[in-house]
Amino acid sequence: MKLRPSAMTAMAVLMATAAPAIAQVEQASIAAGIAADADFERFTPRPSGASTQLDYSFYDEALEFMVLRMGQSTRDGMGRPDPNLGTRRVFGHDSRYRLEGNRVVFSFLEDEALAPLFEYRQDLERIAAEIDIATLPRNEQLAFWMNLHNVAVIEQIGRNYPSASPSRMKLGPDKTSLDTTRFINVGGVAMSPRDIRTRIVFPNWNDPDVIYGFFRGEIGGPSIQRRAFTGTNVDELLDVSAREFVNSLRGVEGYGKNLLVSAIYEEAAPFYFPQMGADLKAHLSTHAEDVVSGLIAEKPEVKVNQYIDTVADLAGGEREMNFFNVESDGMMQSARITPSIARMLRERADKMEKLRKEGLLQGRVIILPPGSVPETPPPAPEVE
Repeated sequence: MKLRPSAMTAMAVLMATAAPAIAQVEQASIAAGIAADADFERFTPRPSGASTQLDYSFYDEALEFMVLRMGQSTRDGMGRPDPNLGTRRVFGHDSRYRLEGNRVVFSFLEDEALAPLFEYRQDLERIAAEIDIATLPRNEQLAFWMNLHNVAVIEQIGRNYPSASPSRMKLGPDKTSLDTTRFINVGGVAMSPRDIRTRIVFPNWNDPDVIYGFFRGEIGGPSIQRRAFTGTNVDELLDVSAREFVNSLRGVEGYGKNLLVSAIYEEAAPFYFPQMGADLKAHLSTHAEDVVSGLIAEKPEVKVNQYIDTVADLAGGEREMNFFNVESDGMMQSARITPSIARMLRERADKMEKLRKEGLLQGRVIILPPGSVPETPPPAPEVE
């Protein structure tokens, strides 16, 4: 049985009163209070054997619209860009990691695009309460929690944009951080993005690859994919995300005798890497390619690297006043590109050309002999 959140049609049915309604509902959710640990026990997986599946086709379409692929890391740190003509200030992204990780085009998202995301997040919350999410197959549960987390993060960043750093955003009357504000509500349990990670998923899934399914809206964190997680693709997408992150500069670097690793591993350490040394190295080795494998073998000490909390967009969370008008066939288009975004897109094009020349943009095609494909494909491996 497939269940489809009703927000599939929300993108086409936008109401002028969407913004006030969002604010009122959010205040109510935040005011729900702090959920006790016992409240989260209801989300401990207990699959019933039912074959229920959740349909995320709306979210798939939204991700295809919102997310720009940046390609895998070249492990080339970027230098500081030159300031704009006539000023000493550098607008937009200036981090050496600025070409790593996919981007959400927050600066182009208007209220009309954000209202359906809010409605969709509410639909996910409602469905999880109505069907008892904990009784679904484990992969279905995992896909649900990751999608809910990521939709909520994208929605909140979009509604509070521009903001240079999602980590520093303050929400609700208590001015709490995005990561700790309990604006999500499932079955009467108020929860934050961090709660989903550390009180639902990390305690109940043994595979540390789940770390890479959670988008934090920042360059320093795991990348957002252009596909929603589903019960059938969650293992595949987590592997893709893990390989991209581990082999990127923001994931693993070497400095002196130290192996510098992302700060996201600190949060996950109590669940997966008690020593933050040998345990983490063993995990990284499962996804590491040649350069990173060499670093893991050569560097005896594991240290936490600087975490770049700049928003994972194209503009660096800034509203630049200057812009270029975009023309097509001599006609003015609605999109207006700022100099910093134009520079970012040029740098991305250069990176993609380098990847192409190195043969790293080629897709993989697997040819199976006739009769080797079963009529009913085997179930996807479950993420434990």
